[in-house]
Amino acid sequence: MAVALWLLALQGVIGAFDTAYYHEWRARLPGLGRQAASELRLHAARDAFYAVIFATLPWFAWQGLWTIALVTVLVAEIVLTMADFIVEISVRKPLGDVYGGERLTHAAMGILYGAMLANLFPTIRDWGVRPTALKWSPAHIRDA
Repeated sequence: MAVALWLLALQGVIGAFDTAYYHEWRARLPGLGRQAASELRLHAARDAFYAVIFATLPWFAWQGLWTIALVTVLVAEIVLTMADFIVEISVRKPLGDVYGGERLTHAAMGILYGAMLANLFPTIRDWGVRPTALKWSPAHIRDA
């Protein structure tokens, strides 16, 4: 679990950089108005899922049927990310495309998310067989 949380933290740092540098400063997506609305809606939805993940994963055990809810959130983030890859094509066309560095940043975040999920899987499997509860259980990240 500790490795998964460190990977998630790194994902958050890179994601914050991606948003601030590429989305806000370089592409100026909020200033594009209706042209960028579809991409910004996807980002907002993903941000909501990330808020749930970041706010709960280090502090709560998603046990029993709650595990299904957690897996649903994790998979929904993947689906929205893939949709974002497609939407970016049309939104960024007038800008010349997604910046090369931004593509690399997105690739790194995809790899980190996959590594985080792989490291989280044993914990999810363990939580899934426990009695259903959203249990206060702060993670011990010192174990990493």
